Amino acid sequence: MDKVTLRPFQKRLSFVTISATVPQLAFRDNAERRTMQGMLKTKNRPDKRIDLYRFAIYFCLCILLAGIALAAPPRSGKTKNQSDQTLQIFFIDVEGGQATLFVTPAGQSMLIDTGWPGFDGRDAKRIVAATKAAGLKKIDYVVITHYHTDHVGGVAELAKRIKIGTFVDHGPNQEDSDVTRKDFATYQKVVEHSKRMIVKPEDKIPVEGMQVQVLTAAGEHLSAPIDGEGQPNEFCASEPKPEDDPTENARSVGVLVKFGIFRVLDLGDLTKKKEIELMCPSNPIGKIDLLVVSHHGWNQSSTAALVHALHPRVAIMDNGARKGGSPNVWQTVHDSPGLEDLWQLHTSVEGGKEHNVADDYIANTGEGDQDKGYSLRVVAGWDGVFSVVNTRNNFEKTYRK
Repeated sequence: MDKVTLRPFQKRLSFVTISATVPQLAFRDNAERRTMQGMLKTKNRPDKRIDLYRFAIYFCLCILLAGIALAAPPRSGKTKNQSDQTLQIFFIDVEGGQATLFVTPAGQSMLIDTGWPGFDGRDAKRIVAATKAAGLKKIDYVVITHYHTDHVGGVAELAKRIKIGTFVDHGPNQEDSDVTRKDFATYQKVVEHSKRMIVKPEDKIPVEGMQVQVLTAAGEHLSAPIDGEGQPNEFCASEPKPEDDPTENARSVGVLVKFGIFRVLDLGDLTKKKEIELMCPSNPIGKIDLLVVSHHGWNQSSTAALVHALHPRVAIMDNGARKGGSPNVWQTVHDSPGLEDLWQLHTSVEGGKEHNVADDYIANTGEGDQDKGYSLRVVAGWDGVFSVVNTRNNFEKTYRK
């Protein structure tokens, strides 16, 4: 393409001279091209010069406006790609333990806890099946909330079956128990030649595609509110004083996961006293969209000061048939202000008819041979809209802002 050179305007904007020829792609045929060339060569015709001025000014304005439009951010504050992307969360059935897999649109993953050991590698196999369903070849981060068997027990078998990038934990075991010491020793053998990240409150786990902020770890909690929160918590005053908890439960790593405006809270097995220390007298977290019910719905956790103050839209309880799902906790979660639905991984035998949700909202409704290890799956958008799917019957429900 020939060069087009614009000389500076003379005094009083006498004329614009355009040298060389005009690009062929600017015209439909040679006749139109010759007509424009004739106009350009006619320097002594004021009407043609005026047309050229108008043409040049119009052309420059078009370029300027196009540049502004391309540079301006979308009104929604997110890119077109983000509008189409989703976060996947797999609530894997490990029979009353925990194994929750997050998969971001960037292809990175974070697993919270690894379930139980033994049972012919049952829990590790279920986790790997979930990674395959998500198209993963490795797990980027494995977060161990604390060193109890139902959370850390499956780590050795899992590490044999899939590559793990970084292990995340709260540091040394803090419970005086032979079983817990043994489980921690097994974990140490697995991670001694791997990347390991020891976290404290306010740390962030760098999972590409979502934000993960640590709220609790090793018995400590946030020292200041996040995201501009910190309103007084009205539910603190009526909360009875809880007992001390010397176990690893109270040392749980708890995280807030954010994907756009979608917010998920998982505090592991954090118990009542630590919940109140975190949430009172002011709520440092604010409202959330999805609550992973602490401690499998056991009655050592889930104070109203925590659950009701968070105003979760949906809660998921990773209970077993005979582990967790305590009636009083079920009722606390069920009665939480603004809660649209509670989902369960198992029908709770202890809960009976009064303290279980409808079967469509339960992944596994039987025991023994009737327990097939079905999971619950969440698919969330950047705009806070999300769906929960029961893999047992493909029942699905969408929750909108």
